[in-house]
This record gives sequence, C-alpha cells and structure tokens, in this order.
Amino acid sequence: MESNHDEPDQSWRIKVNIMKQHIRQLAAIARKRRRRIIGLMSGTSLDGLDVALCAFSGAGQRTRVKVERFRTVPYDGHFKAEIRRVFAQKEIDFQHLVLLNVLVAERHASIVNQCLLEWGIAASDVDLVASHGQTVFHAPRVLHGLLDYPNATLQIGDGDHIARRTGIVTISDFRQKHLAAGGEGAPLALYGDYYLFSKKGEERFLLNIGGIANFTYLPADGNPAKAFATDTGPGNTLLDAFARALFDVPFDEEALLAKAGRVDERLLDIFKTEPFFAKPFPKTTGPELFSTRWVEAAVRQLPKGNPNPYDLFATLTRLTADTIADALSSVAHQDEPSLYLSGGGAHNPLIVQYLKNNLRGWKIRPMRVLGVDGDAKEAVLFAVLANESVAGEAMQGAVLGGVPLVGMGKISLPG
Repeated sequence: MESNHDEPDQSWRIKVNIMKQHIRQLAAIARKRRRRIIGLMSGTSLDGLDVALCAFSGAGQRTRVKVERFRTVPYDGHFKAEIRRVFAQKEIDFQHLVLLNVLVAERHASIVNQCLLEWGIAASDVDLVASHGQTVFHAPRVLHGLLDYPNATLQIGDGDHIARRTGIVTISDFRQKHLAAGGEGAPLALYGDYYLFSKKGEERFLLNIGGIANFTYLPADGNPAKAFATDTGPGNTLLDAFARALFDVPFDEEALLAKAGRVDERLLDIFKTEPFFAKPFPKTTGPELFSTRWVEAAVRQLPKGNPNPYDLFATLTRLTADTIADALSSVAHQDEPSLYLSGGGAHNPLIVQYLKNNLRGWKIRPMRVLGVDGDAKEAVLFAVLANESVAGEAMQGAVLGGVPLVGMGKISLPG
C-alpha cells in the first residue's frame, strides 16, 4: 500500500521540478546582462518571413539592441496561396484555418532552424524567439461596425509548435494583450519605437510602408502620453494585389508600372472620400477594408469606362503617398520634423518622391541612419516586446499611445 501512495507522489514531484526548472530558466534569462532574441515578422504582404537575431541589454527606456544577423526568407507561391485562402476573408474553410495554424508555425520554426544552421549559431545560444505570427483577419470595431462586439484580431502560427521544433522559449500572440488593455491590437510598433528611438529635442516620425502604411509619432519632449502609432491607409496591399491580378507579377518593381501611367484625378478624389481617412488618430485598418473590391467599387463611380491598368497603378501609388503625407502633416508641430522610412514601400522610388514633394521642409531619411535596417525593423520591434515580457518592469499607471503600458506575449516552453 505504501508504494502505491509513493508512486503518484514521486510523479508529482518530478512534474513540479520540471516546472520549477522552466521558471528558473525564465528568471535566469531575465537576469542576464545580455539576451539573444530572434524576432520573426510576416506581414500582410506575405512576401516571406523576416528573421532578425538581436542582442539586447536593459529594458524599457534603457533598452539597447544590436542586430547581429538579418535575413528575409521568401515564401513560395504554394505557401502564399494557402494563406490567401483564409487571409482577410469573411467566409473560409474553417478546417483549413486550423491546419494552417500548425503549418505556419512549423514553417517558421523550420526557417529559424535553417537560419541558425547557416549562421553557425546553436539554438542553445539563443534565449528567446519572438514570433508575431501571420495575421489572417484584423477586425477592430472601426472596421466591423458591430457595437456589441469588441476589437479583435487573429494571428496564426502557434508558439508551442515553434518552441518544440526549435528548442527555444518562444513568445508569441502579442496583439491580444493590447486588445485586452483597450487598444485595437495594431499597430504595435509604438513600444519598440519609443524605447529605442525617442530623442529629446527632435520630433520624430517613423514611417513603415508595409501592406498597410503606419507611423509612430515621437514628440520632441519625450512625453509617452503624447506618443502614438497609427495606420494611415493602404501601403503596398492594393499595389501588390493588382500587380498579381493584372500583370501576374508579385509587385510593381521600381514603380515601372505606375510610371507608365497617368494619375486619374477623378478616381483619386473618389478614393479619398473613404471615411477611414477622416477618422481621428490613432486608428487601424487592414486589407479587410482596402481590398480589390474596394477599388472596384470606386471605379464603378467613374462616369465612363475603367482606367487602363497603368493609369490605375499610377493612381493607387499616388493614393498611398498622399494619404501618408496628409496624415503626417496633420500631426507635425515643428517646422522641420524628421521622417524615417522603412518597409517595402520605402523601396518604391515613386512613393518616396511623392512624399518628398508633399512634405517639403521635412528631413526624410532611411531608417538605417538610426542603427536598424528598415527591412529588419518590424522583426526587431517584436523582439523588443519579447525582451520586455521577460525583463521589463511593471509601470503602474503608465500610458503609452492612449493604452495602459502592459507586457505582451504568451510564453511557450520547449518542454
């Protein structure tokens, strides 16, 4: 009889010891003077997975980061097509979504393992993986319009699968805590931007032109209550969608398609009547609104005929630049504010030229002058959130961007 009681008791002790080991591991990571964190970002453009290996010291406003390695691993056409079956779609095959939740995680974990192999770095030398996951539907109340329902968003690519397959503690699903704290779940760049790039005496705007364009405003006085991040509207999402649909290419390389057309001012004016553009900051949106259907509905309002494909590209490119410039101009206080560019749209020469034309007097520079390559920035910023999850300190009553300052991310243990 005695042995029968001892056996489950011993099993319980083993489980507790294992759990204690995991907690001790997290505590040890938090106490380190230097932490190595891999940030993963896959955006709405579905280009591929950004992988940034970062070395961190400190936390909060004492955060210091060095990007040791960075690589974007492109997605193949089949994988993109699998995601697009559920991406920003109201009606989907629910089984396919459930399967993709695991499939995306396995693909991301495989990419991490491959990068570490190529870089000659052991998984045991990495403290954390910070995984944004793949957004498949973004539903803030401002978009869904259902007053009895809250802000919501969904990212797939489960952290437990990444942790098991890489052997590295993984922090993921960051956006849910932002929702729970009263935010819209996006954009989350504000936290890392404020910690890493805020500078007293300089009014800074950090613009990321991804599928959706967004910027972070960092006031010159460094007051966190004044800082915010907001979406402005379409970045590359409409350009990429029509590049695929009309020309069977993934994007408008070097803006050659747009440069071959002329801006249709009538259509541009129709686009700009979209109510989202007039809403106050901060605000968030996604391809759920700015879709091919949205463009087609605007085109139908033209008095005659559809614009030719090149004119459509020219007009959509101008729309992206104009709505960004209008949003930035409405916030700036200094005579010569600083604008730092990142994201895929920062490589579009026509968008950049329009911004320079519309924002005369602004100091416009690439993000890399602040020490982080613009293409790596979003992956780095999610690594910042993971660093805060384990090493940040609670700041009771602190507010950043109108939302209580909270730690974000769910922790997945390898064991």
